[in-house]
Amino acid sequence: MKSVMLYIADDTGLEARLQAALDLTRSLGGHLHCLRANPYNPQMAFDGVTGMSVMYDISKLSRELDEQLRARIEKRLAGEDVSWDYREENAEPARGLSKKSALVDIIVLSSASGERDNALPLGILGDVLFNATAPVVVQPDDVKKFDACGPALVAWNGSFEAGNALRAAVPLLQMASDVHILTVEEDKDHDLPQLAASEYLAYHGIKSEIHSPPSGRAAVDAVLKAEANNVDAAYIVMGAYGHSRAREFLFGGVTRNLFKDCPIPLVVSH
Repeated sequence: MKSVMLYIADDTGLEARLQAALDLTRSLGGHLHCLRANPYNPQMAFDGVTGMSVMYDISKLSRELDEQLRARIEKRLAGEDVSWDYREENAEPARGLSKKSALVDIIVLSSASGERDNALPLGILGDVLFNATAPVVVQPDDVKKFDACGPALVAWNGSFEAGNALRAAVPLLQMASDVHILTVEEDKDHDLPQLAASEYLAYHGIKSEIHSPPSGRAAVDAVLKAEANNVDAAYIVMGAYGHSRAREFLFGGVTRNLFKDCPIPLVVSH
């Protein structure tokens, strides 16, 4: 795991994403790819003089803002001790990120925990997780670091998604000071047994400790957050969207709840 991709947008989560991406890149000894995906690059419209003028004005303003943002980020990164590049893509953010994910190892995005409208980051997260080939760091806006060498909590329910997340996170878990596996029983059938996660990590030389919460009526996301606090976890590894995405968005679900309200970063795969 050497290639880190950071989503660039001038929003409330940018500083937290940038700090997390820098920490991650340093820990991995890797390279940071900054991607600014914006569908409003200059273009011509031929539906009348007024329409063309409006399109030109929007594109011009967008280009100016992009140039200012790029200058700000490049100035900031020039003083950092990491290898980096800055790329631009004429595409919607989720499409641009997914398109460029084929040759990156991990993507850094924001959670939906910000004070402003969180529909946009939630939508980007959903689209990228379903279409990208790399795991995603979901970074809370108020957490301006990513401690790859701290304790890690793995959420394990024996699902296909949990297995994908565990496998993708192995390079990070090899750096963790401690690895804790929280086994969560759910009312659905899964193929992988309770000890499968611990056995898989052992093949990679990673020692882990299994935690099984007492049975009860507490929501899974609440149990995960409580256990993360108990073990002082720096991040949580989890699979996303075990149900259909439409069902998650309409009725909530563990994935959506944690994207909106988790005090530490998540490392997520679908």
